[in-house]
Amino acid sequence: MDLLIIRIVFISVVAITCYHLRPFGLANLPAWMAGGAGIVIGLGVVWFEARLRVVSLKRLIGAVIGSILGILGAYLFGVVIKNSITHSETQRFLMLMVMLLMSYVGLIVGANKGDLLNLAALGGIFGAEKQGRKSFKILDTSVIIDGRIADIADTGFLDGIIVIPQFVLRELQLVADSADSLKRNRGRRGLDILQRVQKIVTVSVQIVEDDFPTVREVDLKLIELAKVYEAKIITNDFNLNKVAQLQGVEVLNINELANALKPIVLPGETMRVFILKEGKEYNQGVAYLDDGTMVVVDNARKLIGKNVDIAVTSVLQTTAGKMIFGKFDERARGGERIEPKAEGGKPEIRKPQPIIVESAPHTQSE
Repeated sequence: MDLLIIRIVFISVVAITCYHLRPFGLANLPAWMAGGAGIVIGLGVVWFEARLRVVSLKRLIGAVIGSILGILGAYLFGVVIKNSITHSETQRFLMLMVMLLMSYVGLIVGANKGDLLNLAALGGIFGAEKQGRKSFKILDTSVIIDGRIADIADTGFLDGIIVIPQFVLRELQLVADSADSLKRNRGRRGLDILQRVQKIVTVSVQIVEDDFPTVREVDLKLIELAKVYEAKIITNDFNLNKVAQLQGVEVLNINELANALKPIVLPGETMRVFILKEGKEYNQGVAYLDDGTMVVVDNARKLIGKNVDIAVTSVLQTTAGKMIFGKFDERARGGERIEPKAEGGKPEIRKPQPIIVESAPHTQSE
């Protein structure tokens, strides 16, 4: 909002100045036309300033160096043209064209090659700027609604500056104002998660107003913003992950982090699971670990609703996650018997008790 007020004041000052001074031969025109010209000039300057804000510092330095070298080369060409061409009009035209051409080429080439500059080697403010840019992390809408980003930030594993674009906030607001109750709850949950992240002391949250009007999709805007800030995108969207990697943008995927943190289970280990439902294959039961990992158990179809000890036979890692296959062997339990679960309690495992036969007291015969 403050930036918008400053821009309006600047355009107004330029318009008033042109209204009273009437430069560029506007003295013969009405005053309101001179003021209109001032508004157009002010809008052009604001547009140019907005474009400069999304350009990295390395590109700006490269553009300045390229422009200076272009102007220097144009001056040398101008000396040659002045001494070799006598016609005044042709001479001035060629000198002007060489100046414009060399400045333009130097500006474009310098901006494109500016990414090769190593500002960190200069130290000082340039080294701090380089380090700060590498620590930016941009949050996607899906990862905000997911909510796990707040838990990760709360543990202290997330460092640097968390960047939240204004267009992501607008998308969250649209979801929160949706007529669908499910979408509305998801949007409000995302806003609550952002408030929770902002209250974490170890995390610095920055809301930026950078936008790309020519880009319509939010995912593509995130990629363009990541290129400008040299930032990483935090998301759990599979499609955004692939598109960003194709364009050279680093991505931190929450789902990949969750899969990496799942406990390692080796074939032959024993584990205790709760058989929740029937499996797809014959005589299979399905259980789930606390982190959501699916466990498929053979010979466990009749044990639905019970806690059993199984032996892990194999582990399958897929793109969707990890699956554990196990087998329940009743013979390996030494005759233990699983009792149905009582109300509000856990199923009891009872071992068969030995039968003790007491013999009658032996009396001596007289």
